[in-house]
Amino acid sequence: MAVRVGCGSCGRAGPACRRLLAGAGALLMAVTHHAFPAGTNWPSKVDPLVQQTTRQGEAEFLVFLAERADVHGAAAFRLKRGKGAHVFQCLVATAQRSQAPLRALLQVRGRPHRAFWIANAIWVRGDATLVETLAQRDDVFRVLPNPSVHFQGPSINSVATNDLPAAPTAGVEWNITNVRAPEVWPLGFTGEGVVIGAQDSGYQWDHPALIAHYRGWDGTHADHNYNWHDAIHARDPHLTNDSPCGYDLRSPCDDDAHGTHTMGTMVGDDGGTNRLGMAPGAKWIGCRNMDRGWGTPATYMECFQWFLAPTDLNDQNPDPNKAPDVINDSWYCPPEEGCVDPLILQTVVENVRAAGIVVVASAGNSGSACSSVNEPPAIYGAAFSVGATDSSNTIAKFSSRGPVTLDGSGRLKPDVSAPGVGIRSSVPPSQYAGGWSGTSMAGPHVAGLVALLLSAHPEFRGDVDAIEQLIRQTALPRTSTNQTCGGVLGTAVPNNTYGWGRVDALAALGLQDSDGDGMPDWQEALAGTDLRDPTSFLHVTEVLFTNTTALIRFTSVSNKLYDLEAKDSLGDAAWSVLATNLSGNNNLVETSDPNATAAQRFYRVRLVQ
Repeated sequence: MAVRVGCGSCGRAGPACRRLLAGAGALLMAVTHHAFPAGTNWPSKVDPLVQQTTRQGEAEFLVFLAERADVHGAAAFRLKRGKGAHVFQCLVATAQRSQAPLRALLQVRGRPHRAFWIANAIWVRGDATLVETLAQRDDVFRVLPNPSVHFQGPSINSVATNDLPAAPTAGVEWNITNVRAPEVWPLGFTGEGVVIGAQDSGYQWDHPALIAHYRGWDGTHADHNYNWHDAIHARDPHLTNDSPCGYDLRSPCDDDAHGTHTMGTMVGDDGGTNRLGMAPGAKWIGCRNMDRGWGTPATYMECFQWFLAPTDLNDQNPDPNKAPDVINDSWYCPPEEGCVDPLILQTVVENVRAAGIVVVASAGNSGSACSSVNEPPAIYGAAFSVGATDSSNTIAKFSSRGPVTLDGSGRLKPDVSAPGVGIRSSVPPSQYAGGWSGTSMAGPHVAGLVALLLSAHPEFRGDVDAIEQLIRQTALPRTSTNQTCGGVLGTAVPNNTYGWGRVDALAALGLQDSDGDGMPDWQEALAGTDLRDPTSFLHVTEVLFTNTTALIRFTSVSNKLYDLEAKDSLGDAAWSVLATNLSGNNNLVETSDPNATAAQRFYRVRLVQ
């Protein structure tokens, strides 16, 4: 069994490289030790595919250690910066300590290996003898395969021209207009101050529609440190010739066009007639995880790790403060093609989310059957999964449906839907292409929408629950009369065909009051209440001051628990908790603040559960 290690008070992030060669600051660790029973059946730790491939010679595999960091303490931090630093330090400290003996053994034996702290795992190349040696160790939890996974890209030019809307006005693509992003821009919110990360086939960073939005470009010079990472270190064994981009790249390149196309939908705008993207004011950074469509669990893991704490071009000096606000993942890793354990990336995605980063994942192109959302990372609860709709807001036949049955959860998926049929965007070399269809095209709309939302409401940064809730509950409801999946009627909202519906950028700003309870939607999302339920509300109705004591009354709902928080200035970094787990009663709840000495005092009520 795996051992979870709780991280206590983590100090300031110190320099530490991805291969764990440097320190990461002091930690107070609550360590739970576990001894495996004597005579553990080591073959049970090894995936059958690893046993099969290593019997034939050397092969790649991933060794997951038994000790895992518990990063739940990140939830105590209000700001994304604190969440990211806490998660980074906890993960690095756990991996640095627990991996040391195993890495020393691999070093002595001269075996190629690469350590990951994002999930406490080590990529190794070796034979059956080495696998047996490693699996017999008490500190090893599982040995899983790392085969190449061929990504089935979108279909191209599969949509008849007369099935698409008329040419966009002012150069704005139909799909961007469809989700109402152009109605957000005049309000002054274009994604400014927000960073979008994406891992894919690479990116043409100097494409006319992308260069001005690349974080590494200052208008004159390019600096790719902390803005680009290449997880492709050698030619994929399925390919017979080298990538035209090369390997271990020190500047972005795209050898497939898929990545450049998706990035255009997120931020693309050439300043002229090609207004492709949702959030042209946002900045982007990128990681290559595929060699012309071939990736592995390790390359996906490496990109996620880099996003949590980007490094310089020498893969040194990771800095979680440079992490993006949202990551787009327009790819999937099917079990039948390599991810034989569908949960192989679950801990990775959960740790990234704990750091306050939204993980957007395309639902997959395996529809239209129920439970066809069956591939990582879209299946995970920590991923915000996106289905594909056409120009009439109808679900695409190819768009995968929920619920998720692969892990036994019955989880509703997708979360939302977005345009993914006949999409025009940027492609290398410095060109544009339309007619691309797939959930790969849908996901970038949602990553861009996160950027619009955060530019309007910076206080949401790092609060993934609130961001996702606001996008879900403000989506245009879409239903299906001819498909019931997982016992959920297609006429219900949400459902396993569209999720909560097709995203609506203007509504997602939360300026409206959908349930008429007197609170705008964005405030309800931040408070954790239901945007569509008028009985789920929070109001501080009265504050009475007597000397240094304040009596606070707020409305409540029965069977709910609330926290009362305060601060002296809205500019303060954190709210202080005055009272916790106050029981609601469908009426007014009273509590007091004995230290109301400041000239002004701000209060808020937060729903606990």
